[in-house]
Amino acid sequence: MALEKLHKWAFFYFSPDFSPEENTVINKNQAGSCEFITVGFDPKAKEDGSIIEVAKQLKADGVQFIELCGGFGPTWTTKINEALNFEIPVGAVTYGPEFRMQLFDIMN
Repeated sequence: MALEKLHKWAFFYFSPDFSPEENTVINKNQAGSCEFITVGFDPKAKEDGSIIEVAKQLKADGVQFIELCGGFGPTWTTKINEALNFEIPVGAVTYGPEFRMQLFDIMN
């Protein structure tokens, strides 16, 4: 099975008081053949289900993969993959153990 050429992907990140409604940015290349969507979430979004709903909508809209900032961690990477039935890749940026506590402190 030949894979379709990259034309649409997304990146999710956390930032205090951000929301998908206010902090979604769509960038396209000059030819308009590739679209990159960034979606910002407040860290508290882990509690309200909005992350999963946004991921499902983006998949329905043709996003080919979703990359997550390191703040999502392996648990949320798995949750989103499961919610999307593993139909598109969902992966995460990772940080070494030497930075995890610093990131936790910054985000909480």
